[in-house]
Amino acid sequence: MRNSRLSLILALMTVLLTRATGAEADGAFRRLALKDYRDKMKAGWLGQMAGVTWGAPTEFKFQDRIIPAEKVPEWKPATINDCFQQDDLYVEMTFLRTLEQYGLDVSIRQAGIDFANSRYPLWCANRAGRSNLRAGIAPPDSSHPKFNPRANDIDYQIEADYSGLIAPGLPQVAIEMGEKFGRLMNYGDGLYAGQFIGAMYAAAFFESDPVKIAETALAAIPAGCQYAEMVRDLIAWYRTEPDDWEKTWHRCQQKYRENPEYQKDSNGDIDCKINGAYVLMGLLHGRRDPDRTVVIAMRGGMDSDCNPSSAAGVLFATMGFSKVPERFTKALDQQAKFSHTAYSFPQLIEVSEKLARKVVVKSGGRIETQNGEEYFVLPVRAPRPRKLEPTWSPGPVANSRFTPQEMAQIRVFDVPPSVSADVEKFAPGWKIADCGDEMNPGLRAEWGGRKNVLVTHPLDPETACKLTRAFDVPSGGKTTLRVVVGHDPQGDFELIIRVNGKGVVQKPVSQATATGDPWLTEEVDLSSFAGKTVKLELIHQPTGWSYEAAYWAEIALASR
Repeated sequence: MRNSRLSLILALMTVLLTRATGAEADGAFRRLALKDYRDKMKAGWLGQMAGVTWGAPTEFKFQDRIIPAEKVPEWKPATINDCFQQDDLYVEMTFLRTLEQYGLDVSIRQAGIDFANSRYPLWCANRAGRSNLRAGIAPPDSSHPKFNPRANDIDYQIEADYSGLIAPGLPQVAIEMGEKFGRLMNYGDGLYAGQFIGAMYAAAFFESDPVKIAETALAAIPAGCQYAEMVRDLIAWYRTEPDDWEKTWHRCQQKYRENPEYQKDSNGDIDCKINGAYVLMGLLHGRRDPDRTVVIAMRGGMDSDCNPSSAAGVLFATMGFSKVPERFTKALDQQAKFSHTAYSFPQLIEVSEKLARKVVVKSGGRIETQNGEEYFVLPVRAPRPRKLEPTWSPGPVANSRFTPQEMAQIRVFDVPPSVSADVEKFAPGWKIADCGDEMNPGLRAEWGGRKNVLVTHPLDPETACKLTRAFDVPSGGKTTLRVVVGHDPQGDFELIIRVNGKGVVQKPVSQATATGDPWLTEEVDLSSFAGKTVKLELIHQPTGWSYEAAYWAEIALASR
């Protein structure tokens, strides 16, 4: 009887301890030396940097076809430093900065405000999500398919690496971070893709076998989602043909590109499932070889810099920085800062460790010191994926809107400050409005054979960039407004010229019209307004939202 009572008490204590710590019923913990965590985390960031820069020259140049071996760029040690301008890296550092400034319990609404205030160019789900945030649609609705038609895109998949790098062995954190930051722009498979990638990084601190890493991360996403189906397929196809990654590629193409059932709400080459498949293809068939892993993930095509970035990030994390081949580390600039961030590489490592320490404790673990060395003591905890909600059958909207006080915190400048100054230099008296920051607007010393060229870009697909001026037309003689403007070789736009609100010119600026290769010249006679003040408007109207920059060689008013 006494033994039975003792057993009952011990069982009850185990249940209570499990509930208190969130650990598995066996109360299991595992240890990770802080020096090993730092080494692996540092390598995880480096892998992202190496993969994205190596693949950058091929990005979106090979769609629905394998990149030929001879088209794979050569890796040079200095290539690593091209990473500091890459959106694959600096966007996720926005999330790190939010966590650094506001703590792990930061609200999704504050995360949305910070993302809305970002100034870098964005595409796809990111752009749609940020536009929603800036318009007052607060998260989680900023990613809901009702408001965001790009919710299944790759965006959070390429930005979720941080969530596993600050959560060693803690896949639940990758899920929770996805619900906070991934929900700003992605939904359904687009969200699960990032949670899966984050969970792979979390697993990489304790596991080196890519198959086991992928299987472990599967538990972090709903089993019924198409992304999980893709992961299971990739593992099965690898086991069937481990020596033939191209056969795996063709199987991916047949099922996930050619079957309409797997193209629902897909946006072609930017779909998360097919690009996620190439990440796994590189990891599995790469067999832990850094070069082979990157090259296979790259040669899959599509978003062929993001995919090797994620694959190399996970692989390098299993290796540790100290074991990464020197050709990836020896030329790394330790002083340069990632664009649009406060972080150099050493600062990035520092803030990641600072956050990891907080994550470990918050997750029910602890930090111990033994013989002068620190250890993370981490609970073994099965992840709890969220409810399955595909984009084609979404849950209800939350009707989430920012309050007036929150909107006041969103400081969106319609013109990058430096561009206004450049306009004044280029065409004194003219003002600019609704200029986006894509394609690096501002003055160029030379472009298209002309010197001192002003570049503008529309604010968004619906909002034209505008150059305006009030001008006193002299009495007598002839006064002419002369405009010389060009287009990007890969894009076009519409030029509209208005005088006192009335359109006097409206025509495309394209290869067909810009016969000055690539220049179009327009002149407007203002003589009928002699002795009057007129309002002049040059409208740079987007068409199709692809390479929409305008290149102004001349904006001049002449009287004779």
